[in-house]
Amino acid sequence: MSKWKGKSGGGEAGHARIELPQGTLELLILKTVALGPQHGWGIAERIRQVSREVLAVRQGSLYPALHRLERRGWIAASWGTSAQNRRAKYYALTPKGRRQLGSDVAAWRALTTAVGHVLDMG
Repeated sequence: MSKWKGKSGGGEAGHARIELPQGTLELLILKTVALGPQHGWGIAERIRQVSREVLAVRQGSLYPALHRLERRGWIAASWGTSAQNRRAKYYALTPKGRRQLGSDVAAWRALTTAVGHVLDMG
């Protein structure tokens, strides 16, 4: 599973390594490829950059997740050429994946709102 570097706790440079909740990596991948087709390294890099260096997706987590999403029909893969002129497999969101992304985003927002209410209680 992918890790995120929390801002508190031990670990290297004061960053704790915490497991992402199940399904979170798939949601992040779907959202990333919804912006346009991307190869694996590009997906991981975009997540890292947009999360302001907090989320670090490891290859050992990324590629199995990409294959799961492809098997479910949520993303489709095709070969292309990267900016470094290398052959790369690009992943794109399918219509089925777009519907799943919408459902997952709504569920994630409802969950985080509910957890926030509990954490904010007096």
